[in-house]
Amino acid sequence: MTRLFLLASLLLALPFAQAAEPVAVVRVAFDRDGVTATSVHGLADKATGRRVSAGDPVRVASISKLVTAIGVMRLVEAGKLDLDTDVGTLLGFPLRNPAFPDTPITLRLLLSHRSSLTDAAGYWQIPLGGQVRGILDDPRAWDAAHAPGTYFRYANLNFPLVAQAMERATGERFDRLMARLVLQPLSVAACFNWDTCSQGAIARAVVIYDGEGAPAKDDLRGERPDCPVTPSVDGDCDLARWHAGDNGALFSPQGGLRISANGLARIGRMLLGDGEIDGVRLLAPASVRALAAPQWQYAPGQGVTFEEDVGDLDGGFFCRYGMAMQTLATPVEGCRDDPFGDGVARVGHSGSAYGLQSGLWLDRDRGTGVVWFATGMPDERLGGCSAFSAVEEVLAHGDAATASRAAPCAERARPAAEASPAG
Repeated sequence: MTRLFLLASLLLALPFAQAAEPVAVVRVAFDRDGVTATSVHGLADKATGRRVSAGDPVRVASISKLVTAIGVMRLVEAGKLDLDTDVGTLLGFPLRNPAFPDTPITLRLLLSHRSSLTDAAGYWQIPLGGQVRGILDDPRAWDAAHAPGTYFRYANLNFPLVAQAMERATGERFDRLMARLVLQPLSVAACFNWDTCSQGAIARAVVIYDGEGAPAKDDLRGERPDCPVTPSVDGDCDLARWHAGDNGALFSPQGGLRISANGLARIGRMLLGDGEIDGVRLLAPASVRALAAPQWQYAPGQGVTFEEDVGDLDGGFFCRYGMAMQTLATPVEGCRDDPFGDGVARVGHSGSAYGLQSGLWLDRDRGTGVVWFATGMPDERLGGCSAFSAVEEVLAHGDAATASRAAPCAERARPAAEASPAG
């Protein structure tokens, strides 16, 4: 019986609180030298019956933040950006929490979700020709109770502002800049919001299905999208209207990366190699360490431990966070951030949107890593012993033989999540 069949059988047997099994599941394990194991199951496109593969591009949701941060660090190394400068000088307008007007906000605070921004006023559906700056005038965009640098609140809005700083520093459109800085040097065929992806990649796009099995994103039918961004208010999609530093949300730096599991594995291998892969150095070792080093660790009253923009309302998912890199298995009461169940402090990032759940996790001491994604998932992470979903926990273990040795949830020690994650 193959590992693929064992993994598929276990996924079918798990008691998920959802309408059906995942539509597609992909897992790629790797070390510094290359891919060590691949498991795939299900369909990339139900309408055509096309099977999913580890080479098919998929919208990986918030893992995009980690890849964006790699681009930031390349610009930091080139002297184009500074992590600790008042980011208003990079954006060309003041960025201040109205409740704390004397406290500067930096790129480091944006990347580590300690800026005091929230997603309550929106963050992504800003049309071509619009400006992210308009959202910042809405009081809901700000946490009036906590000064920048004092509190962790995961907010997607941070990353359009990061992208705007990158555009203003270089004069380049964010998706093309990321191709130049990160994707092309790593020989990874990927793109933000499809415009720079090849027709072949578009033909292999993974359709993202929601928890009911309905298409929710990237049902392309082999055709390039008519508009890869939110059209202008008059319906126009002429990308010549783009202007550097006006609308960092256009190409979805917070979640819009389309990349295959194999492509993410190359990025993981580069990080395991302290910035180098197959003789190509992308980052200095110090930059990789800076991304991974926790800027925040949970303590009561010092942060929100779940993402408020999605359905995950149970605490303990985020407990240590660096610059777009999360650290797992935090040994603190209230933390449930260990889908592997072994206490190892892996680093990486998760993703969850439109019915997809994804992960890129690295054990830097052992030099190993894993990428996974599943489509057809519910909005909430359900069924797991940790704050992750049961599907993700199976993928963390890697195969049925390993997963079957894990004790049932009821028999495992499980710290209670904090009663009020907002402190």
